[in-house]
Amino acid sequence: MDFNEYLISKKIDPDKLKSGEKELYHNFHNLFAEMHPDSFTNQKLFLINQLRRKYILEEQQDVIEKPKPKKMKPKMPVKGKPKPQIPKSK
Repeated sequence: MDFNEYLISKKIDPDKLKSGEKELYHNFHNLFAEMHPDSFTNQKLFLINQLRRKYILEEQQDVIEKPKPKKMKPKMPVKGKPKPQIPKSK
C-alpha cells in the first residue's frame, strides 16, 4: 500500500492535501515509507482525523480491498429420527 492509497482508505483526498499543505504531505509521506501503516495510524491518529475533516474525499475512488476471510462454521450433527433403543437382556 502506498501513501495515496492509505489516504484514500482514511477518506482524505491526497491531491487536496498535497496542494494545501505540501510540507506536511511530504513529511507524512516519508514517515509512512519508514513504518507500518498501523503504526503510522496509531502515531498520527489525532492529525489524521483533523485532515479528514479538512480535505474530504468527495468521490469514492477505486481502492483495492482485500476480501475478508470466510468464517468457518462448526459442523453440527443433523437432527433426525432417534435411534430405537434395544433393551438389554439379562
